[in-house]
Amino acid sequence: MRLLTVNFIMLLSFVTILAQDQRKQLDALRAEGYEALYNLDYQGARKRFQKMIELAPDHPAGAQCFASSLWLQQLNEAWELKASLYSTDAYQNGKTGPNRSQAEEFRKWIRQSKQLSQARLKKNPSDVEALYFLGAAEGLEAAYAAGVERKFRAALRAGTDSVDHHREVLKLAPDFHDAELTIGLMNYIVGSLPLPVKMLVATMGVRGSKKRGLEALERVSVQGQWARDGARVLLVDLYKREKRWTDAFEVARQLSEKYPRNYLFRLQMADALVSQVLTLRKKKDPAVPLREQHVFSIFNSLLRDKTLDRTAVDLINHRLNITRQQLAQR
Repeated sequence: MRLLTVNFIMLLSFVTILAQDQRKQLDALRAEGYEALYNLDYQGARKRFQKMIELAPDHPAGAQCFASSLWLQQLNEAWELKASLYSTDAYQNGKTGPNRSQAEEFRKWIRQSKQLSQARLKKNPSDVEALYFLGAAEGLEAAYAAGVERKFRAALRAGTDSVDHHREVLKLAPDFHDAELTIGLMNYIVGSLPLPVKMLVATMGVRGSKKRGLEALERVSVQGQWARDGARVLLVDLYKREKRWTDAFEVARQLSEKYPRNYLFRLQMADALVSQVLTLRKKKDPAVPLREQHVFSIFNSLLRDKTLDRTAVDLINHRLNITRQQLAQR
């Protein structure tokens, strides 16, 4: 009997060690994947995320990360889509929807992540990690519906589900700050809606506040684990929307230093500086010439970067032309 007990304890210890080792491998691949993703190395990111799927096929993390890579690539390849995360403009401009094959692949990974999360929740309804990934997949689904497909109602449904699940996460684990990202973004989106639309969604039990939304995203950007840089990416655009040009520039600068191969962050820095210059001109601020020099130094450094491909250089020149036009206005 004693021998059986000892063997059982040894087996349990072995299983625990294996689980801990798998967790370390998953975390390492996830970190490497997001490092590549934010440096615009989409294939490198997806190789890591695919390895996560192969390593732990029953875990929702790999599928959710893979879907995230598809979404971020489309955001970066279509610069104007960034604004549609928190604006209704995209629903009214009649632009062409997403590529069908891209949309199908995105939905495949979202569906897989949700199914794996739900399977874990059937076994344990209080599985914090499963609740988080279910909400994260729904949050991505909402962002895709809003920003790419321009389906506001579908985005609202998925976003509301995401917020509900992430609120459950925070009840069970108050320090799980990553779960605040979707809550904060939804708060900001709803708080930014025109009054008639805001009243309409309020009848569905959905309310928001721009202030609370920004506070939540700022908290994630400092205290979050995996969602920290995602919150910072969102804050750059939201700060610009709030005309907080200095804050937008500073967050974009932090991201640019951390991910030097992502030229889009430097474009965001220049964009924030241009808006700041136009504001300071109205106040006849003496710092204007120095700010203008800084703007063009950013563009010059980008155009000297030999690692950038033709598409990137074309976009930089396009943004430079727009900047010259903006700064030529007196």
